[in-house]
Amino acid sequence: MTTTSSPEPATTGPTTAGARLALAVDLGGTKVEAALVSDDGVVLPATRFRSPTGPGRTSEELQAAVDQVVTSALAALPADAELVGVGVGSAGPVDEQHGLVSPLNMPVWRGYPLRDRVAAHVPAGVPVTLRMDGLAITLAEHWVGAAQGHDHVMGMIVSTGVGGGLILHGRTVSGPTGNAGHIGHVECGGYDDPCACGGTGCLEAVASGPKTVAWARRQGFTGTTGEELAAAYAADDEVAVAAVRRSGRALGQAIASAASLVDLEVVAIGGGFSHVSPDLFAYAREAVAERVEFGFVTKVQIVPTGLSQDGPLIGAAALVHRADVLR
Repeated sequence: MTTTSSPEPATTGPTTAGARLALAVDLGGTKVEAALVSDDGVVLPATRFRSPTGPGRTSEELQAAVDQVVTSALAALPADAELVGVGVGSAGPVDEQHGLVSPLNMPVWRGYPLRDRVAAHVPAGVPVTLRMDGLAITLAEHWVGAAQGHDHVMGMIVSTGVGGGLILHGRTVSGPTGNAGHIGHVECGGYDDPCACGGTGCLEAVASGPKTVAWARRQGFTGTTGEELAAAYAADDEVAVAAVRRSGRALGQAIASAASLVDLEVVAIGGGFSHVSPDLFAYAREAVAERVEFGFVTKVQIVPTGLSQDGPLIGAAALVHRADVLR
């Protein structure tokens, strides 16, 4: 018999009562979360639950974790509220049309019918929308975050992996399968780090938190976490500085390539490793600034997320509350 840790309630800001609520589900490399979110982008704190995921879990354990957080959040639906839809943001790749997910760091799920498994818990007639988590977070930045007022946007998550999504001309762009904007698997010139996707020098293989720490350790760093690397960077540790500079430059190279391709106004970056140091952004901006002949590239603003730790859940809820922006 498999076991899964009980979902843990998590606190956020002040409770916001609302009549029209979305159930938001965020599936990532270390945890799955679910919560109810109001139509002004506020997570109801008493409805937020999380449970661990990760590459060591069986398919049954992963599904049990999803089931637990979804049913717990639904059980917290206020009696006078309306559940208007369910938004699911998942690590990719995804199959948007069929509601399937194949998260790179969860190898037991390939073509897994996550949308339908979530839909089985909600009342008939309540729509369930699944998108890649990078697109969901981009939608959240456009709605209530750092990209408000802009219509050519890329949102990025720099954490266990590197994800992204696109809004162009004010509408989301997901492509024929749902994976457009997957900037973590754009290859960066000058890097030969192998990537789990099969590529070489992919941004995720260079600049994600675990990969940056791993590179630093190969240079003699003795820490094991992004938090330890951040502390070493703040103390001017030579290897830590080199590691953060290396990852920041890769970020900038990938962003410059994306801006060259689709003419971006703003790139909003969140995720745990994006907080390693503000200098990560400075290094990225320096790499973009080298495109001196392309003003349409160097104009792009690289900014920290305008969202709190609730960003991924707000993004999943935006799939419901901002459905008018979905292409």
